[in-house]
Amino acid sequence: MRVLKGVIAFIMILLFSCGFSIFAYPYIHNYVVEKDMQEQVQDFWDQLGTDPTTQDTLPTEVPTAPTEPTLPPREHEALWEDMLAYNRQIWEEKQAGLCDPWSYQQPSFTLGEYGLEDEVFGVISIPALDLEMPLYLGATSAHMAKGAAHLSQTSLPIGGMNTNCVIAGHRGYNGAAYFRYVTELKPGDEVIITNLWETMTYVVTDTKIIMPNEVEQILIQEGRDMITLLTCHPYASGGKQRYLVFCDRVPTE
Repeated sequence: MRVLKGVIAFIMILLFSCGFSIFAYPYIHNYVVEKDMQEQVQDFWDQLGTDPTTQDTLPTEVPTAPTEPTLPPREHEALWEDMLAYNRQIWEEKQAGLCDPWSYQQPSFTLGEYGLEDEVFGVISIPALDLEMPLYLGATSAHMAKGAAHLSQTSLPIGGMNTNCVIAGHRGYNGAAYFRYVTELKPGDEVIITNLWETMTYVVTDTKIIMPNEVEQILIQEGRDMITLLTCHPYASGGKQRYLVFCDRVPTE
């Protein structure tokens, strides 16, 4: 009888443990993913030697004129020049290479080839959503799982006239939020991009829902310095549509 009671107690404990694990897994995984992203962000700040998002910024306003990239930087100058050339080329070619998923998934640059130890190119911060994520080049599944990703064959996130950097993020993934709440952004909200050289502030100007094949909606717009956030829509729909958040850069002194 004691053996039977012991077996029943063991089974009850086992069932409770399994049920608790199933219930707790999304929360535990969310914590792990968020912690990993924050570590990647902190590593990037440490690499720069500062956290620019803690510094004061200019009042937000929609720019009346496009801004230009800054002068060549002291560090990673070869990478800077090659990225400027890339942005000029895709603009002149009217982004002809943006034709299939393979074209935007493949990283346009491998940072290790320029002497950088990490493939994190920058950080995207959205204060209205209390969101901060590492930014990778190329929308591969691995990069999308670790943070936000730049779509190749769109402008690189270094700013400048006639640029539109498209940044993709999951609409929630494996229990973590990622870009799940970007639909809450409204005109005037800030989106801050910090790359290896500078911090650039953009403000939301418009949003749009499109079909996945409407590539023309994310092309460079002449005379503008933009970023476009892209995620699946509606939430948990399997990616039937895309939700776009258009942002223009705030001019700085």
